Amino acid sequence: MDRVALRGLRARGHHGVFPKEREEGQTFIVDLVLGLDTRPAAADDDLTKTVHYGIVAEEVVAVVQGDAVNLIETLAERIATTCLRHDGVQEVEVCVHKPDAPITVPFDDVTVTIIRSRA
Repeated sequence: MDRVALRGLRARGHHGVFPKEREEGQTFIVDLVLGLDTRPAAADDDLTKTVHYGIVAEEVVAVVQGDAVNLIETLAERIATTCLRHDGVQEVEVCVHKPDAPITVPFDDVTVTIIRSRA
């Protein structure tokens, strides 16, 4: 299976369990790895035979900016579902970063990574 990766998609969302997170929002960063067969697209040099990563990026940002959820696990699941709606995408790895998580000790990042596939 071939891979198409999008790294560092950024969007502001209002996800979290604390009222401040819901009210003020924060930046979330999303990394995606889409699994698909790119051979038909490469053979014909045809965008319609692969995934349009620009559209995927817009859809993922819309999910992050959309309805608030408590957990980034839920957000990752929604993003995975969105990606798998694209014909040809057989698998997706989603990593959601929450670099401004409300943690009381110094840290660099909090991430949740999931892998989902068509079953």
